[in-house]
Amino acid sequence: MYSNKLGRLMFGLKGLKVTSASGAFQRAAARSGFSWAAVCKQRTLCVRSAVHTTVDPGEVKRFQLLANKWWDEEGEFAALHAMNDLRVPFVRDNLLNAQRERHPGQPLAGLRILDVGCGGGLLSEPLGRLGATVLGIDPVEDSVRIAQLHAAHDPDLRDRVSYRACTLEELSGEGEPQQPEQGVTQFDAVVASEVVEHLADLDTFAICCSRFLKPGGSLFITTLNKTNLSYALAIVVAEQLLHIVPRGTHDWEKFISPVELERLLESNGFLVQSVQGMLYNPISGAWSWTNNTEINYALHAVKQDDEAQDGSSPSGGHDEATHS
Repeated sequence: MYSNKLGRLMFGLKGLKVTSASGAFQRAAARSGFSWAAVCKQRTLCVRSAVHTTVDPGEVKRFQLLANKWWDEEGEFAALHAMNDLRVPFVRDNLLNAQRERHPGQPLAGLRILDVGCGGGLLSEPLGRLGATVLGIDPVEDSVRIAQLHAAHDPDLRDRVSYRACTLEELSGEGEPQQPEQGVTQFDAVVASEVVEHLADLDTFAICCSRFLKPGGSLFITTLNKTNLSYALAIVVAEQLLHIVPRGTHDWEKFISPVELERLLESNGFLVQSVQGMLYNPISGAWSWTNNTEINYALHAVKQDDEAQDGSSPSGGHDEATHS
């Protein structure tokens, strides 16, 4: 019964400021008997601290309960299935721009990709079908089991896509601590799609990603901005009103702005190349690109080599959408 009102709200996002969009949402919520003041009180003030592990036990438990639903395209992960229409070309095209060799039919052949927080393999599989050798990792063992079973049905993926039940720092720790780059497989790209908003420590995440990437390698992230509008739509609307995703999936305090994420990455040897907004339409179930990053956004960064880091400054000269 909310679809018409919320549909009009979603379609108008591109031209609205946060204040006006939030006001529209508040009026719609008030008419439905929903208390905006009540949900605002649920927010808690916290400071993200380095705990030296990316894993939040509460998040692991939550996704453990959903492990068997990864490949239900009409279920809790329907929005992630639909997001492949944007994120797969986003990864493919940016990698191709950096490659000289071309492989018709398998454009990513010869490239190694690490899919962090792979879940049931929703992104790992299409990247493998494009020719990449993909390793998907996830701390939820049942999700990895589902990913392995699903990939086994496609003979083309058997030699290209593999999975491991482990955390990013566990995988990173397999190298010799005295020689941090030795004994660690390095990748052409690391992908973390809809992952960083569930992590306990983003500093550890950035350090591990840098360790796994070759110099010049790409890091791809899709996540949620930390704005009033993202709280209203990603949590109140998507979880509590429309049930697009299960209640409790997101913690607004873990959301991160493009500016803050860029600052974190640049302090760990990355140079951000582009940031682009993403918009989900709950009526059509489709994603589209937008210049507005107030809700969802995609980021592409490149690991600099030592010489580039010594001579560079965080100038922010990348292709930007409107940051908030």
